[in-house]
Order: sequence, then structure tokens, then C-alpha cells
Amino acid sequence: MKKTLLLLTACLIGMMGQAQTDQQSTIAVANPNVNGLTVKPESVAKMMRLETIKLNKYKVYDEYDMADVLKAKEEFRTQCYGQNCLIKLGTELNVNYVMCGSIDGLGNKIALTIKIVDVKNQSLYKSAVKEFDNQETEIQRMIEIVLFEMHGFTVDKVTADRLAFKNEVITSNNIGKINNSGPRIGGAALVGSLEEFATRPSSQGGLDIAPFVSMIGYQFEGQYVGTENFSALVEGIVNVSGLEQGKFLPSFTLMNGFRFGKNGWEFAFGPRLSVKHTSQGFFDVNGTYGDKGRYFSQSDWTQHSMSTGDTLFYDWEENLDMRGSTKLSTSFVIAFGRTFRAGSLNVPVNLFYTSQKGGGFAGINVGFNVQKSKQPINKPTPKKGYY
Repeated sequence: MKKTLLLLTACLIGMMGQAQTDQQSTIAVANPNVNGLTVKPESVAKMMRLETIKLNKYKVYDEYDMADVLKAKEEFRTQCYGQNCLIKLGTELNVNYVMCGSIDGLGNKIALTIKIVDVKNQSLYKSAVKEFDNQETEIQRMIEIVLFEMHGFTVDKVTADRLAFKNEVITSNNIGKINNSGPRIGGAALVGSLEEFATRPSSQGGLDIAPFVSMIGYQFEGQYVGTENFSALVEGIVNVSGLEQGKFLPSFTLMNGFRFGKNGWEFAFGPRLSVKHTSQGFFDVNGTYGDKGRYFSQSDWTQHSMSTGDTLFYDWEENLDMRGSTKLSTSFVIAFGRTFRAGSLNVPVNLFYTSQKGGGFAGINVGFNVQKSKQPINKPTPKKGYY
């Protein structure tokens, strides 16, 4: 008896569900107009269908239900955005409603318009326009928000706040306000007098290393001017070089930087401070006292002259010498690069040259940081089929 009752109940529920489905209005989704974005209209139409199905208010036609009608008439496949064309399309498909709209990338915002046309009454049934922050990977969530608001459903406040466009003079979105504070790694080649100092034997006061060093450090960044397409920055970089060759060469760089446009191109310049060791000495460029190019400090020469009695034919000059006295070293840095973005991850890549008397560093550094102030909800990239 229980089995019979359960079976009858299940059948009754199924019949009620089927009756409810049969009573639902039918709706078709036409390809929307897309401008200023990389996403394709067909992909946006799929998102609109998915989010309309979630409303559980309509029986939604998919692209296969619409294929024959779209194939038969060219006007339905392209530029069918106006009310008259949408009513014709709905009549051919024999549906109650047709949905369409537009999505426009306008600088640092996305404007989303959705309208639903009543085919039978030949009138506009519902419409809505909403502006969002320019986070193209979150278009489906934007569609969900607009459709929910159109039909009186409650929208998730956290989602809406993260995607909302804030029309401020000083931008609060990711355009023009990328904060690249974070770790830095890279490498540099030593050129000019620094190359000689690097390769000089340690017995002559040199570093006795290869003329290429790794660099590891941290960049602190602050923005003092920020607009939609321009930022002016103060950047401080604490850096240590030469660890891979057993050397500890610290430095601090203070730069004034400028970042341009949505693509994150940047240019910076400023002083670099470090320590150096120097002594008074000379290079035996002619090989007069032994090996050609050998460096003699005053101490070296005193010992050499006492044992050989040689006469000095060179002038004394200040040169880099790890055995010498410690002093403050200054140089000037010029850097140029770009910040690449993947969701909330910023990856700055910069070429730089550090110039000082007689030589310098030429190299590249790479960093990373996660944008905390305003980040897309989904970090993974969209599936291939959407683009």
C-alpha cells in the first residue's frame, strides 16, 4: 500500500511539474551587439541563455531551436537589434518573448543593456541598463545581476559591489591605479669600469666574479597622482646583488615613475644609493711592473717599490678596491617596462640601466603582486569556448 501511495505521489508531482513547465512563456535570445570588447556576440548570447534558464520563469530556446529560422533569413543573423526586427524573429520562432541587448566597453567601464520584447503585443516587455567596472572576464555575472534586477530577484550584494562602476575622478578600479609593490628578481650585466672591477682578482682588490649578477629585492610603491589613463608614482627598491657568486652587494633606489593607459606601460628614473670601497692607486697599463693591467694600490706600490726599487711613472687615482675605505656610492637609474595582468595578478617587467662614472649595470627585473583593492571574483581564465 505504501509503495502504491509513493508511486502515485511521485506521478502527481511529476504531472504538476510538467504542467508548470508547459505554462511557462517561451523566450528566444538574439545575438547582442558587442563593442569595444574581445568577447564574441555568440558567447554573450550563450551566457544570456544560461542566466535566463536559472530564473526558472521561461522556457528558453537554444541556438539549435533557432537555427532553421536564422539560416533562412539574413536579417535575423546580423544587425537584428531593433524592436521591429526582434518581433519578426519572435513571430517566425513562435515564441512569446525575444531577448536582446548590447554590451559596450567604454574605457574603464562596461555598459550592459538588456531588453525583452513581447512578440504578441508587439511592445517592450522589460528593459534595463547598468554600468559595471571593466572586468571582461565577469560578463556572465554582470548579465546575472541585470536579469535578477529586471525580474525582482535579490542580487548578491558582495558580487554587485565588486563589479560596480564607481564614477570617481581619481580612479578606484584597476585602470591607472595598479599597485606593483612586491618582490623583484632579475639580473644585470656589469659594463665599463664595473666589469673590470668584477673580473679583477681579489688579490688586487676586485670582486673576482663573472660580470653578471643576480638581483633580488622588494619594491615599495605609492601613487600621488592617479587618473583613468595616467599615474604618477614614488617607488623605493631595496635590492641585494651577487648572492649566487658569494657576494652581498646591497643598494636602495628611489625613483619617480609614470604609468600610462590600460596596458600599464611605465617609465621611471631616480638615484641609486649603495656602498663602495675605494683606494688610491693606478693600473699598470703598459706592464712596466709586471703583468699588464695589474692594479696597484698605494699599499701595494709601497711593498713593491721597497722590494724592487722601481720608480713610479703613473699618477695616483681613486679606484674601486674591496681592500680600501668604505664610502657612499651614488648612481642614476633609468627604467622602462610594462605591467602584464592576469585577473588580479600583476606581473611588472622592466628593463633598466644604472649609470655611474665609468660604467654601470644593464639588466632586467620581474616582479609580481596580487591586486587587493579591487580584483575580479574569478581568478582562473575563462574557458576557451567563450572567446
